[in-house]
Amino acid sequence: MKGFFLTLEGLDGSGKTTQARLLAQFLEEKGIKVRLTREPGGGLPGVRDLLLKGEALSPEAEYLLFSADRAEHVRKVIFPALEEGFWVISDRYLDSSLAYQGYGRGLPLSWLLQVAKEVTLGLQPHLTFLLDLPPEEALKRVSTPDRLEKAGLEFFKRVRQGYLELAAREPGRFLVVDATRPVDEVQTTIRESILKLFP
Repeated sequence: MKGFFLTLEGLDGSGKTTQARLLAQFLEEKGIKVRLTREPGGGLPGVRDLLLKGEALSPEAEYLLFSADRAEHVRKVIFPALEEGFWVISDRYLDSSLAYQGYGRGLPLSWLLQVAKEVTLGLQPHLTFLLDLPPEEALKRVSTPDRLEKAGLEFFKRVRQGYLELAAREPGRFLVVDATRPVDEVQTTIRESILKLFP
């Protein structure tokens, strides 16, 4: 692949969307071609409303819907952009499912990863920024909670712990960033790590 794939992860309210947009602007100013995308909805746009605004789902159905969207996302958006030399920035990817449906909902990580291997064609991000935020603060920041955000504090505590465990397992891919800091400080940390990638 000619491009570079990076993702932003974290609890709802951690600032992923804002930081992804600011990072895309920064890279474009450096003359880098950027494709900014997100999950859910990056592959099957209608899935986003179904997952976030629809009726209650079993954890298994929830994960499989995320996976169907991800399969299309990888095949129609991410891989083609990487092949064309774009830097792909995705607001959420597989780590979200491992944290939310695995640690949060309690589904076996072994099954999630088995499905994910086929769904993602083995594609892993080169770099992942985990915007770490205490669950109490995350819930305060969400003004209009979606279906997942209504799952409660204990659920979000499990999700955060899951994220931190995932990051600890792959320290070479993850950079954990303190998302309680101001937006500009978080972006500075992200940009400094990106600049280290350039010769």
